[in-house]
Amino acid sequence: MRALLFVCIFLIFEQYAECAAKKKEQVIAEKLEKLTEWSNRRPIVRLNGDKFRQYVKSVPKNYSVILMLTALRPERQCMVCKQANEEFNIVAASWRYSQQFSNNLFFAMVDFDEGSDVFTSLKLNSAPVFMHFPPSGKPKKGDTMDIHRIGFSAEQIAKFVSERTDIHIRVFRPPNYVGTMGVLLLFIVIGGLLYLKRNNLEFLYNKTPWGVASLSIIFAMTSGQMWNHIRGPPFMHKNPQTGQIMYVHNSSQGQFVVETYIVIFLNAAVVIGVILMNEVQHMKADAGKKRILALVGLGVVVLFFSLLLSVFRQKYQGYPYSFLIK
Repeated sequence: MRALLFVCIFLIFEQYAECAAKKKEQVIAEKLEKLTEWSNRRPIVRLNGDKFRQYVKSVPKNYSVILMLTALRPERQCMVCKQANEEFNIVAASWRYSQQFSNNLFFAMVDFDEGSDVFTSLKLNSAPVFMHFPPSGKPKKGDTMDIHRIGFSAEQIAKFVSERTDIHIRVFRPPNYVGTMGVLLLFIVIGGLLYLKRNNLEFLYNKTPWGVASLSIIFAMTSGQMWNHIRGPPFMHKNPQTGQIMYVHNSSQGQFVVETYIVIFLNAAVVIGVILMNEVQHMKADAGKKRILALVGLGVVVLFFSLLLSVFRQKYQGYPYSFLIK
């Protein structure tokens, strides 16, 4: 009798486990069916609080979700959310229309105005944020993308996805003909000017426009404009704890868009001061005025070079040298 009782209990537990497994498979299948249906409509699944808890946070599930938490409405004044959304769309579309597409990975987003409770549950008070939710377990520290250090370009998001899920996404950007049309228009304008001035090309030997063009390229390159184009950093950063707005990134591994404009302005001011000191000797003025202009140029160089060095010290913590301004 006792052996028969154990057998009955074992069969009951086995039946219960089998039913639980079937129910689990059914729940996963229903989730996958719904997420796949939404993904077929648009690469990024738009979620609210209830859908987030049901399809992203709750178990069981056998798929990963890359979630963007954002605030796209204009009244939220999120200056970088629109740009981040465009880059996120590029990655999601690249995955959705690639040959490797499967239901192992989905891209989703939660807007603050549609799911503020999601921000509260994740203890977030800023946007945009990119997070990876694995098939099992809770997200770890590395599952949140550090956009302040590496930016949020499509390439960086794809790299983040690859590191967290081992799924490699080849980013396909839509063709942009603005640059091509701009270069073509520039050549047309230059060609037209050369044609109209074909009998008088002495302006080509004028050093001033060539100097201004050269300095403009140098300022753009040394300020980090190319880095901005590749990495897509935020315009500036607001500290969520203190509310302080940061214009200069405090790490040498990152920068803000506004920071490049500050560096351009400081470099240009230093160059203007040097030019003023150099050209004052060729001016038709008395010695007193020349001396004053030379001192003004020297003062401009000293002041703005000191500010430039101060920005450098802020980015490279521990740099021992300073000049006038710390």
